[in-house]
Amino acid sequence: MSKIELLSPAGDLECLKVAVQTGANAVYFGAEEFNARVNSRNFNKQELVEAIEYAKLRGVKTHLTLNILIKNNEFDDALKLVEFAYNAGIDAVIIQDLGLAKKVIELFPDLEVHSSTQMTIYDLDGAKKIKELGFSRCVLARELTINEIENICKNTNIDIEVFIHGALCISYSGQCLMSSMIGGRSGNRGKCAGTCRLPYTLLKDGKEQEKGYLLSSKDVCTLDILPELIKAGVKSFKIEGRMKSKEYVGIVTSIYRKYIDLAESGEKYVVDEKDREKLMQIFNRGGFSTRILKRKIRKRNDVY
Repeated sequence: MSKIELLSPAGDLECLKVAVQTGANAVYFGAEEFNARVNSRNFNKQELVEAIEYAKLRGVKTHLTLNILIKNNEFDDALKLVEFAYNAGIDAVIIQDLGLAKKVIELFPDLEVHSSTQMTIYDLDGAKKIKELGFSRCVLARELTINEIENICKNTNIDIEVFIHGALCISYSGQCLMSSMIGGRSGNRGKCAGTCRLPYTLLKDGKEQEKGYLLSSKDVCTLDILPELIKAGVKSFKIEGRMKSKEYVGIVTSIYRKYIDLAESGEKYVVDEKDREKLMQIFNRGGFSTRILKRKIRKRNDVY
């Protein structure tokens, strides 16, 4: 069995089943409330139970997303949802709100609590702190190099999870307020309108300089550097895409399953261009990126 967890998205029950059937070790999904993808179909309570049972019978773990900031008057309802999922057999909950996480850790000591990427844990001190608070896994911020990820993995005993494929936020790991400022729809409440995906015009002294999708970042694809991420010590590889189709989930999951297995086999690691084409065809935004994973961090005295 692979030492690396391949964690796939499930916007609905069909996507979950496809993820399980194409090689995911774990799946993550949201309930009808308190998750960062309210526009996804998500799962009602009956579907939540069915999803957990379906995955468990096939040896696949389930992670519930509660990755938004919780208002005071929602706190009790959020805890009730955790209790329901816990009793249904959920393996882990992914939480952004520190207050909610602290209470969940206190009330459900044998339930894994993972820090959402929206907590923006970006260094060793942050990873050590959430371990101290009782989290079992840290989903790192997406603005890190492989060297920085390796430093965190090697110097803390908390499990580390990173995103390996899918959409990138123009801001720090989902901390953008652009949608909230323009349309009153906060990404930190699961209602991001994707304002960075719209076309814009760049002006200088009132004159048009450039026009197009200037803020829409390319999706990340890490096929070429999977062995490096494994070597760095990452325990869970996460695919973004709870708003995507079951076809997307199936193709992306199956391809990453293939290359994780290849990387762990000891055989020569070569990416088949046909697989890269499949990823491009199922979804891309003008190509792919490895975000800053391969960049060298400049020293303070370097000239930019």
